[in-house]
Amino acid sequence: MIKYILFIFFFIFNSHLYAETYISIASTTSTHDTGLLKHINKYFTEEYNIKVNVLSLGTGQAIRTAEDGNVEILIVHHLPSELEFINKGYGALRYNLMYNDFILVGPKEDENSCISIKKKFNYISKNKLLFVSRGDDSGTHKKEKELWEQIDKKPNINDFWYLSIGQGMGQTLLLSNNKKAYTLTDRGTWISFNQKDNLKIICENTPPLINQYGVILIDKSINKNIKYNEGKKYINWIISNKAKKLINNYKINGEQLFFFNNN
Repeated sequence: MIKYILFIFFFIFNSHLYAETYISIASTTSTHDTGLLKHINKYFTEEYNIKVNVLSLGTGQAIRTAEDGNVEILIVHHLPSELEFINKGYGALRYNLMYNDFILVGPKEDENSCISIKKKFNYISKNKLLFVSRGDDSGTHKKEKELWEQIDKKPNINDFWYLSIGQGMGQTLLLSNNKKAYTLTDRGTWISFNQKDNLKIICENTPPLINQYGVILIDKSINKNIKYNEGKKYINWIISNKAKKLINNYKINGEQLFFFNNN
C-alpha cells in the first residue's frame, strides 16, 4: 500500500514537472561559463513562470541546433552566420544584445610589447610558438580564423605548435595554462576563469576586437513544437531595461563581463 501511494505521488510530481512551461536557448559557451544566463534567467522565470533550459554550445553548433527547430531562442556572436540564418528563414527576429571583446592571452614569460594582435599572430606563426585553438566552429574560433586570414596564414592542424582541440573556451584556457600557450578568448570568460596562473593578457585593444552578441527568435514555421509566444516573451524581456540592468550589473571580482547595447 505504501509503495502504491509513493508511486502515485511520484507520477503526479513528475507529471507536474513535465506540464511546466519552458523554453530552450542554444547559446555560446561564454554565456554559460561566465554564469550570466543562469543569473539573469531566474528573474525571467520569476516574472513569467516560464522555465529556461540552456544548451551551451559553440556558435556553429548552436546555429545548427536552432536550424533543426530544437530551441526557441538563439544567442550567438558571429554576425555573418546570424544574418545567413535569418536570410534562410530560420529566424523571425534578431537584435543586438550585448558585447565585450576578444583578447589574446599567453605565457607570463612573454615580455614583448603588443603593437597589434595581427603582428603578434604573425610572430607566433613565424616562431612556431605553441597556440591552442578551440577548433569547434564557435564564434571565437571563427574570429581566430579571420585573424590568421588577415596575415595570409592558415595553420595546419598537423603543425606541432598549433593545437586544435574541438573544445569550449574553458577547456581551451585550461590547456593553454597547462602548456603555457597562446590562445584567443573573449574577455568575459577570461575574467571568470580561475585557473590561469601561467597566463596573462598579451594583446588587448590593439585594435579593439568587439565581440558582439545577437539574440534571435526562431521562426515558428521550422518546427510545430516551437513555443513561439513564450520565446517572444523572452526576447522582449532580454532586450528590456530590466535585463539591461541585470546584464550590466553582472560582475566577477568587481569586473563587468558584458555590456548591454540593444539598438
